[in-house]
Amino acid sequence: MNRITVRIADWHADNADLRRIREAVFVVEQEVPPELEWDADDADAVHFLAFEDEFAVGAARLLPDGRIGRVSVLKDWRGLHIGEALMQAAIAEAERRGLGRQFLTAQVYAIPFYERLGFRIDSEEFLEAGIPHVDMVRDGA
Repeated sequence: MNRITVRIADWHADNADLRRIREAVFVVEQEVPPELEWDADDADAVHFLAFEDEFAVGAARLLPDGRIGRVSVLKDWRGLHIGEALMQAAIAEAERRGLGRQFLTAQVYAIPFYERLGFRIDSEEFLEAGIPHVDMVRDGA
């Protein structure tokens, strides 16, 4: 397997990669309306990109309040623990910033993935963009 790395991205300099990944996963695959995918939170978020060698294959973001979101991995790279690497980077950065409690809105199918990372369900199931979700929270370091 080629080398997978994750780094903090710059919303402006890395915008093409961030948009390419999120458009492919959320807008095209999951049919999330573009007006729901792109929001004002992107400007204030810490963004993360996962790379296979020099090619960006995954993205995520961390908001100033500890909310992690927009975790996305291109279809051909799933199953390689890239989502986990993105989440570990986001959790570590949150804790570095003193955000010991992280939270997210998870698609129901992904609950076991987030539970393995220490998150627990914190809401009833609800629909967001027509997709079943739950709120999850992690009380870290």
